[in-house]
This record gives sequence, C-alpha cells and structure tokens, in this order.
Amino acid sequence: MFNTSIKQIACGLVCLGVGFFANQGFAQQKPQTDYPNRPIRIVIPYVAGGPMDFIGRTLGQRLTPVVGQSFIVDNKPGAGGALGSDIVAKSPPDGYTILDTSSSHASLPIVSPALPYDPIKDFQPITLVANSVGFVIATRPDLPAKNLQEFIVDAKANPDKYTYGSGGIGNVMHFATEFFNNSAGIKMVHVPYKGVGQALTDLMSGRIDVFIGPGTAIAPYVKAGKIKALAITANKRWTELPDTPTADEAGVKGFVYAPWYGFWFPAGVPREYVNRLRNEIAKILSEPEVKKSFYEQGFVTVGSTPEEFAKVIANEIEVNKKLATKIDFSEK
Repeated sequence: MFNTSIKQIACGLVCLGVGFFANQGFAQQKPQTDYPNRPIRIVIPYVAGGPMDFIGRTLGQRLTPVVGQSFIVDNKPGAGGALGSDIVAKSPPDGYTILDTSSSHASLPIVSPALPYDPIKDFQPITLVANSVGFVIATRPDLPAKNLQEFIVDAKANPDKYTYGSGGIGNVMHFATEFFNNSAGIKMVHVPYKGVGQALTDLMSGRIDVFIGPGTAIAPYVKAGKIKALAITANKRWTELPDTPTADEAGVKGFVYAPWYGFWFPAGVPREYVNRLRNEIAKILSEPEVKKSFYEQGFVTVGSTPEEFAKVIANEIEVNKKLATKIDFSEK
C-alpha cells in the first residue's frame, strides 16, 4: 500500500509538471506536421513603399507556390519601427507571423533603451535576406550645392541650417545620417517620419533638405531629376547610379554605411518551421533572376543560416553602442 501511494504521488507530480510546461505556450510550440496550413503574415514596421516592402512582397510571392500558403504583407508603422516589431515579439510563436525589417532592429535599442521588447531574446532569427549596396545621400532638387564637398562646406559654416528626414527616431536612416554628420563634422536638424515615402515627398517639395536612404526608393527620383544624389555610402559605386560617387570619393574619407535586411519569427517558434522557411528563402535568393532584381533595387542577396544572422545582429548592436558614444541622440 505504501509503494502504491508513492507511485500515485510520483505520477501526480509528473502530471503537474507536464501540465505546467504545456501551459507555457510561448516557450515552445509543438510542431504541426502540416505546417503551414494557413496564410502567414509578414509584418513590416514602416509605411508602404520602402525597401522592406519590395523584399516582403517579392519573397512572399515566390514562397506562396512553394509552401502552398499565401504570405500577407501587413504594414504597421509607428515609433520608428518599434510598434510593428513589438507586435511580432508578442505574437504567438506558431510560425504564422514574420518580422521583415532592416538593421534598424539593431540601432533602435541604442537610442530607445525603454523598448517594450528585447531585440535578441524576444525574436528568433530566420535569415539575413540581403545587404544594401549602400544608402544614397540625396538633397532637394534646388539645393545650391553641386556636390557633397560644397554641401559640407556650407553646412559646417551654418550649423543646423539644413534639415534631414528619416524613417523615425532610431531608424537606420536616422542612425546613418547622424553617423554621416559626425564623420563630416556638420550638424543638421532631424525631422522624423513614419517611412521612406513621406520623407521623399517632403524632400522633393523642398520641405526638408537632405535624405540619406535606400537606393531602391531614391534612384527613380534621381533619374527623373526630382532630387539630387550627392554620393552613395558604399565602398564602390552602384551600377544603377553610375555617376554618383561614393562618399569616400566625394571627400568623406573612409565613410561607409551599408544596412542589411532580414526576417525574424517571435521567440519560441519550432525549429522545424524556422528551417523550413529559411531553406526555401535561401533557394529563392540564389536564383539568378532574383539576384538580378534585388541588385537593381539596391540589394545583394544573402540567405544566411539563423545562427549566422544572430551573430550579425549581436555584432551590429555592439558596433552601434560604440558609435552612439560619439553621437548625441538626446534631442533627436
């Protein structure tokens, strides 16, 4: 009888333990054998029209016939990208919500330490999708400066004379421009927007003076003569804007800023789901047609493993922490 009681107690404890862990739904979901069996949402934390839109829609269209489910792009702008990222961080880890964003994911925490999520712990990296060919330093069409050096000379002589736009405080465009300001020894006034499209609209209309952002969004307006390109923040010129010099060539020696773009799940998504999507994305990114279309839009395709991407994120955060000590974000 004593032995029976012990067995009953032990069984009860085991059952309690199983029940406890079963209730930790956000810790690790049990994989479905038929994943995915419904549409997958791709959350972009900025307004439509930016580089993440191109990436999300291109890959979503290519993935749909491969996995047998549609991918729905959902733009959730706000708080410099934090709003959409937080939505993903707090979504069920069931493999049906993806974050599609840029290296802003590693810069926003530096200027906004009170974020409602942890950029490392609350996300599961899927893959580093692409690296940028560099950002374009663009100005309103009627800006008197004919080249980057002329602009820098005038900006140095007149601190805060010029305004610049970004996709929001802590956004990669904000960080890139402050890095440029620091490297060139100038000061400009920050005007944050909810996305690339709004900033470009105000740049073309002359409401702001400068915008440093992705070539995919800027190049068409440069070619149309609606804005001016003074330089590209890469270590070599981009074939889509062959007459635009690198920042180094234009006089800011050693200045290079090339953002990256990737996909994340919320933390806790089964590894089987992570591997499934990562492998399919990597195959698509290796296709010559896709590589060409991405490059024309200002991206070099990658398709890393989750572990490789995790290292990129962690390293970028550390680099940004060091960079932030040289830049005053207190009033940006």
